[in-house]
Amino acid sequence: MTSTEQNATEQVDLESMIDSCIASAESRYEDWDTLGFQAAKGGDRFKRAQIRYIGSGATGNHEGDARSIKADHFTFSNMRLPVGAVGPEHTHHDVEEVFYVLEGQLEVAVHDVEDGTKKATRVLGYRDLIRVPAGVPRSLANVGDSDALFCVIIGTPKPELPTYPPSSEMFGVTR
Repeated sequence: MTSTEQNATEQVDLESMIDSCIASAESRYEDWDTLGFQAAKGGDRFKRAQIRYIGSGATGNHEGDARSIKADHFTFSNMRLPVGAVGPEHTHHDVEEVFYVLEGQLEVAVHDVEDGTKKATRVLGYRDLIRVPAGVPRSLANVGDSDALFCVIIGTPKPELPTYPPSSEMFGVTR
């Protein structure tokens, strides 16, 4: 193989590699069904959309979705939370979770492990971030006057299903 042919082959491999690492905004969609089981149980205030980029997250099986980049070490998605909507109290026992706000105002709560009625809350806005450690119950609420859009990063390629503690409105609900 000549050096010109080798450079052409390397260029093609680099081109393929970079293309396989991009998840463009145009190819994303708001999936309102993945967490729809919560809205079916608790009403529209639990309705929210997941927009997957890397991996499929903990809830739902989207491993066959060719639009998402395969997760090697973490998952990354955006979540759209309508005005007044909530993400119920839940716990990821195996992994930390990060929320990074892009639009709107998001109230994030961490709950006491023993007594979920005890909690600390903070309102996050544009470019604010919180990391919630594994094993700590957490919940979300859109407290603004427009949709909240935020990034969700989970520190493993396929997290265990979260659980809903007794203090959660989703207690006893399964996917």
